[in-house]
Amino acid sequence: MPIADIHLYTASTMNGWKPIIFLEEAAIKYELTYIDFGKKEQKSEWYMRLNPNGRIPTIVDRGNDDFVVFESGAILWYLAEKYQKFLPVGEKARSEALQWLMFQISGVGPMMGQAMYFQRIAAPKGNENPYAVDRYVTESRRLLEVLDKQLAGKAYLLGDDFTIVDIATYPWARSYPWAKVSVEGLDNLKAWFDRIDARSATQKAVTIPKPFPAFFGKGDEATSEAENASRF
Repeated sequence: MPIADIHLYTASTMNGWKPIIFLEEAAIKYELTYIDFGKKEQKSEWYMRLNPNGRIPTIVDRGNDDFVVFESGAILWYLAEKYQKFLPVGEKARSEALQWLMFQISGVGPMMGQAMYFQRIAAPKGNENPYAVDRYVTESRRLLEVLDKQLAGKAYLLGDDFTIVDIATYPWARSYPWAKVSVEGLDNLKAWFDRIDARSATQKAVTIPKPFPAFFGKGDEATSEAENASRF
């Protein structure tokens, strides 16, 4: 059996699922190594030789002289260019894709991530900060409103086609229950959730390396919260 070009190092997080969604949607074979946060494998010497930031995900492209790519947005762009998948054609369209990818990376991810952190990790450990919670939940809601407006009249964030912008944004935006951010009244956004919820490859991807349904408002929230907090 030929060895897969892409070796992916990741875990079950919103950023960690991004390359898995791409690879599953594109039906590309890959090898996966699970990075165990509980064992702090992301800070191990061998892993930080690949990713000096000590975060997930990271890929090694064995089909390109073992070229290493870290940072989830950079990985998506690299994979899209390598396989010519989920990236629009044309200078202006590609710029628009890059703009919305940066919007997710610089806005949706960090703001919702902080909303999650202060409510799901800090608070269970006895560090409650209502000001921080209000700040990040409010800003997360604003960013979801921006997405809702962008989705008006569109099936996906850039139009009719599913792209890396949807791949990058979906795991974060769809985790609004975990961030305790309301999506009430955001009908375009909710319709977009429904479309991607119906994509079998994406739904398979978010169960790899293992599912964490509480992120998406399913399952035992209290037990999941305790389990998640214990990893940090």
